[in-house]
Amino acid sequence: MSSALSRVNALINNLDTVVFNKSGKRAPILLLFDVDGTLTKPRLRVEKPMWDLLNKARKQVYLAIVGGSDYVKQQEQLEQGQEIKEFFDYVFSENGLVAFKNGKSINDHNLKKELGEEDLQAFINFCLIYIGNLKLPQKRGTFVEFRTGMINVSPIGRNCTQQEREEYFEYDKKHQIRAKMIEQFQKQLPDLAKKLKCSIGGQISYDVFPHGWDKTYCLRFVEHDFKEIHFFGDKTHEGGNDFEIYHDKRTNGHAVNSPEDTIKEVEEILKRVSQEYK
Repeated sequence: MSSALSRVNALINNLDTVVFNKSGKRAPILLLFDVDGTLTKPRLRVEKPMWDLLNKARKQVYLAIVGGSDYVKQQEQLEQGQEIKEFFDYVFSENGLVAFKNGKSINDHNLKKELGEEDLQAFINFCLIYIGNLKLPQKRGTFVEFRTGMINVSPIGRNCTQQEREEYFEYDKKHQIRAKMIEQFQKQLPDLAKKLKCSIGGQISYDVFPHGWDKTYCLRFVEHDFKEIHFFGDKTHEGGNDFEIYHDKRTNGHAVNSPEDTIKEVEEILKRVSQEYK
């Protein structure tokens, strides 16, 4: 067993003996997680050490997830025999455009109403023409995915295999395919670019949504209910889809590079909570 896994298992076992609050109430603290690269490896399912830790933590603090993916994709990655909206106190799909609290819907807005068909088609047409002229090591399918609150654009196509995804990610880091595509959009359609923000996230795509519809959108539903909101994300650099919420004054930001990093950060918070909320 690896030293990292041993330490995680030790942490989980020790949590059984920790008493955070003698009243039995949870501390007024929200742990708000990105999914890909934070709770799971990119596009893979949550692993047992993380899920065990979340099960322990939810007895002491409040838990939420936020991401650009729709609810179905979040469910696929985090499903452990129950609906994730029943497990997490809050689920924010598509950055909170689709939102649940205690299993019940609290928001449902959409991009089509916000922009209108003319602007939507102008952007989609740009994407299809640009990607059509790209020469990449591989191309697959679903290059433009229309979601409730955003458009997800993938130059390689979302139907690629896991191996092709990882190969493209390394190729993109070297050749900046996504960043260059965004730059061309802003040059070719400057008026539309004033309405739409592009945010690179994950390994193969970037999200496009109206300004203000980044992950900070979800904070309106929780900002007045908690003493502390801790956000965990792996794309906290400028241009990444965790950047805005990581730097928002309403959150305590935690930059992580893997689920193992997230476990370490949560461990430190729970240690402090165990002392402050006895």
